[in-house]
Amino acid sequence: MIVLNKPWTNILLKLPPPRTFPQVITRLKETYRVWMSIHRDFPKVERLGIGNKIEQAFLNCLELVFCLSYLPPEHKIPMLDKAITRFDVIKFFVQLAWESKLIPTEKYSAFTSDLEEIGRQLGGWKKGLQSKTPRP
Repeated sequence: MIVLNKPWTNILLKLPPPRTFPQVITRLKETYRVWMSIHRDFPKVERLGIGNKIEQAFLNCLELVFCLSYLPPEHKIPMLDKAITRFDVIKFFVQLAWESKLIPTEKYSAFTSDLEEIGRQLGGWKKGLQSKTPRP
């Protein structure tokens, strides 16, 4: 509960407790922030081409993973498959950008280690769901 005392009014705001999300969402958000700093250094043409492609894939993946946290378990696996596919697209285009010398090697190696960890987390989430969810 937050109380704001102003000379002209007292406002009582009831805020819900913060929602906890799966760790993969937090890691994906942090990695996206790193991507934004890398993306800013792209030349304009590449930033609007492959840079935007990676950007949109990141945003789509973030949206899918966020929405996954609200779904019932039986509906999560198909959407998780979509998120993993979208994430694979990110990894592919990031590698292409590095091969095109748009991302310096030192940034690429640190960035891809984050991507690998997220991939393991998504795969582990799917494996856990598959073991808990009965097959039809």
